[in-house]
Amino acid sequence: MIRTRSLKIAGSKRTKGLAMKVAFASTDKIHIDEHFGRAEKFLIWEIGPESADFSGVVQVQSDGAGDEEDRIEARGAALADCALVYVAQIGGPAAARLVAKKIHPVKSKDNEAISAAVEKLQEVLRDNPPPWLRKAMLKSERPGFVER
Repeated sequence: MIRTRSLKIAGSKRTKGLAMKVAFASTDKIHIDEHFGRAEKFLIWEIGPESADFSGVVQVQSDGAGDEEDRIEARGAALADCALVYVAQIGGPAAARLVAKKIHPVKSKDNEAISAAVEKLQEVLRDNPPPWLRKAMLKSERPGFVER
């Protein structure tokens, strides 16, 4: 059985418009260093062109039962309100299932620091984000979106 739980920062402010929730797979809370399918926690940040705030953690716990599809599905469901997920590695089937859920996986190189990835993302958002990224930034503004 695979269980997930979300821990949110009390009183964290939600940014409307050009901002998005981004998940980072990390074992040490500093670097992007975990494979998507093995990640036990994802650090969640609210990132916009001019601000970035840590907003919580999504934990994934498995008792060993369940197959790879179950692990992918549980992680995808837990990250449903994120537009991007940064990982060290991800398999093709997992990446495809995330994209189908409108979550874009980003492979990070060489155990990149989360702070460096946030800065790079903000730079892209300030300059001229590609259309897919602009659309991802507005994910939470779509009709039918429910924040957890």
